[in-house]
Amino acid sequence: MSGDSDCTRTSPSAGTPSDSEFLPDQPKYVCSLSPDLITKAREELQEKPEWRLRDVQALRDMVCKDYPSLGTCLDDAFLLRFLRARKFDYDRALQLLVNYHTCRRSWPEVFSNLKPSAIKPVLESGFVTVLPRLDPEGRHVVCIRPDRWTPSNYPITENIRAIYLTLEKLIQSEETQVNGIVILADYKGVSLSKASHFGPFVAKKVIGILQDGFPIRIKAVNIINEPRIFKGIFAIIKPFLKEKIANRFFLHGCDLNSLHQNIPPVILPEEYGGTSGKLDISAWNELLLASEEDFVHDFSQLVLPCDSLPHDLLVSGDADEKQCDDSLRGMKPQLYYCY
Repeated sequence: MSGDSDCTRTSPSAGTPSDSEFLPDQPKYVCSLSPDLITKAREELQEKPEWRLRDVQALRDMVCKDYPSLGTCLDDAFLLRFLRARKFDYDRALQLLVNYHTCRRSWPEVFSNLKPSAIKPVLESGFVTVLPRLDPEGRHVVCIRPDRWTPSNYPITENIRAIYLTLEKLIQSEETQVNGIVILADYKGVSLSKASHFGPFVAKKVIGILQDGFPIRIKAVNIINEPRIFKGIFAIIKPFLKEKIANRFFLHGCDLNSLHQNIPPVILPEEYGGTSGKLDISAWNELLLASEEDFVHDFSQLVLPCDSLPHDLLVSGDADEKQCDDSLRGMKPQLYYCY
């Protein structure tokens, strides 16, 4: 993600595939996609290899013109994440990029001092990990297990930090940018006391990031072992979900056969009726922790002053928190009822 955030220099106008060569301080982009994925990106994301760098330059020019103080990385590879996530629609890609920074600026509890070593206790708990094998569509499976979290050990924001860093690591891969990811969430043992930590304020923030503030394609969310209390949790989440995303939620209960219709047993650990051995979190933890210096370097470029983003895009924390606290009070009877 390294790159130059200076928009004061003169940028060439978009038009030719070699435009980025006029920016000598930026790493030259080299596509790592296989021929099959290049075809998939063309069909699903409207990505044309012959126009790719022209499109990146167009987005770069828009950033420099409309948000000269954004402080963002302008590397080809970094900007491509946002173009792919929005199917090469310049305006939507620009909005996603701005939202990406807005989210980071508006939630300091999550984004301050964000690096793998800072969330080591979460990683060691096994709250979030990535399965070692890809699914048949070439997608990583992110496994989230709330039962591994003990609220008295650290606040829920630490879990969110761990999920965010996991996604940041995954999205570095061009294959993931094209194929997207799948989420597997195991809600076994989630009690009312744990559910109460995930109120509307937190839900709105997290979903806002995943839907509108991060360049990743979430293709499916598989929920298993959900207790009755999950009805209350989902009632909190659903109002903030776009219809397209809501339709990608699959509730399997304790039915592993149902889960296997979406995620084949060959890539699942034994805990979920799979044949790939016991769930091992060590490999992913080691990979993430080994990326410490990269994250420190990359995120150091994204620390933004208060006036670097449009005021109407910044979240008013006090107002949102009061509104969501009111909503939570209204939800609590429903949570108790479901429990």
